[in-house]
Amino acid sequence: MTYRHRVATVFLFGFFLDLINMFIASIAFPAISHALAVSVSQLAWVSNAYILGLTVVVPFSAWLSQRWGAKRLFLLSLGLFSLGALAAGLASSLGELIFWRTLQGMGGGLLIPLGQALTWPLFQPHERAKLSAAVMLVGLLAPACSPAIGGLLVQAFSWRWVFFASLPVALLTFVLAVRWLNDSPGPVRPTRFLPLSLLADPLLRFAMLIYLCVPGMFIGVNVVGMFYLQRVTGMAPGAIGALMVPWSLASFAAITFTGRYFNRFGPRPLVMVGCLLQAAGILLLLKIDTHSPLALLILAFTLMGGGGSLCSSTAQSSAFLHTPAEEMPDASALWNLNRQLSFFAGSALLALLLRVFPPVYAWQGGFISAAAITLLPLLFCLRLNNRAIIHRLHTTLEKS
Repeated sequence: MTYRHRVATVFLFGFFLDLINMFIASIAFPAISHALAVSVSQLAWVSNAYILGLTVVVPFSAWLSQRWGAKRLFLLSLGLFSLGALAAGLASSLGELIFWRTLQGMGGGLLIPLGQALTWPLFQPHERAKLSAAVMLVGLLAPACSPAIGGLLVQAFSWRWVFFASLPVALLTFVLAVRWLNDSPGPVRPTRFLPLSLLADPLLRFAMLIYLCVPGMFIGVNVVGMFYLQRVTGMAPGAIGALMVPWSLASFAAITFTGRYFNRFGPRPLVMVGCLLQAAGILLLLKIDTHSPLALLILAFTLMGGGGSLCSSTAQSSAFLHTPAEEMPDASALWNLNRQLSFFAGSALLALLLRVFPPVYAWQGGFISAAAITLLPLLFCLRLNNRAIIHRLHTTLEKS
């Protein structure tokens, strides 16, 4: 295995760990609610705290990497992440759980920007669509497996095991990072706390908007939706968690399609189709009740998986097309800060809407709002110079 593929593998494991902790906690919400005597709006902070920890630490990633070295910082982050996961599983109150989840998020928050900054410069622009597809495909394992596994852990043991489950993967990632990442520091260069000047690139701005409106809204729907579906259908946690399997299969198909055809079609048509599919899937949740056929639930999650992943993989493929290699640490920090903000904003917004709308309309209002926000990137697609992007991709490919 070449060095660049070893670095990419370590990055993928960090990405996997991050996504595990985005999805696995929500399946345990009913059990945590019963054990700690707290409401669903309070429980949303179990996920929000993790995302908040990620968000707080991401702006410092380039600065810390410059001073401590990427490998050392990656290993320290994994250690803090593991400590937070262990302590969250041992928490005896909601306050303790939120605190340790925040600390866990701060540990995990550096894994993705560090891995991305190390990996992306090792691949040419025309290779990055396939790299993005690989990243997203490996990342599918987390949302596919974690809710179902989390549901089974809750049923077989207790809610605490959804936090303990991250520890073996974290240990494996630590060992691979020790063996495979180089100790040599990168070139010394000025670092910026928030490199907002990079937002002058319209393609990066557009890709960031997509993450705010599409994956961000799905995270919000997932965080509160798992509780909602268990309540209105009466299905077991493991069965509800298993709905992420059709979501992941549809995501696999969408990401594979993006990796194969992004250079041919460009981002515009992929984003337009993806937004429409996810919005339709969210609205289908309004039709779910105790008498709904399982096929309707599967269809809703299939639409959300295919549409959301079509958008997220396209955004990932587009974001750094115009970014020079020397700007990648700053660009990666900015990208991942936006990514975490989108997840935090999505889950926080949906939790807030449950309190704002009258109780009888709370779930309907939340899901309709999420679908409407999902469609916002369609307005900006019309201004995107899709032909110029395709031309640049083909020019880069010919030069290589």
